Amino acid sequence: MEGDTNRLSEPVARLLHGKNLAFVATLMKDGSPQITPTWVDLDGNDIVINTAKGRVKEKNLSRDPRIAVAITDQNNPYHMVTIRGKVINQTTRGADEHIDKLSKKYLDLDKYPLRSPSEKRIIIKISPDKIFYQPPQQ
Repeated sequence: MEGDTNRLSEPVARLLHGKNLAFVATLMKDGSPQITPTWVDLDGNDIVINTAKGRVKEKNLSRDPRIAVAITDQNNPYHMVTIRGKVINQTTRGADEHIDKLSKKYLDLDKYPLRSPSEKRIIIKISPDKIFYQPPQQ
């Protein structure tokens, strides 16, 4: 087991690059937790997710940038990472292209099939503060 650190190791990056769902926890206005399974990407040492403006996690993160992310290997749930961090950037620039990139990764489709004409996509970039990595058990 690797201890807490704020740098993504190569095994952690592999989990993020894989077709593994991330479970993203944010805080509601009253302080209660909210969790959403979501697709995840990596930009250097930053974690990147994509959502639509106005969704619960986007509203929560605009109010309070603290976030937790848990990822398990789809082939071995005991191979996992948990990350606590904060949102360092939110942008709509490139968000439509980014959701298509994630659609290719997770669904093998060139275009995100669930896009609503009225939604505005947003990229959320997360800087990790604490990372706990559990390597696969042999």
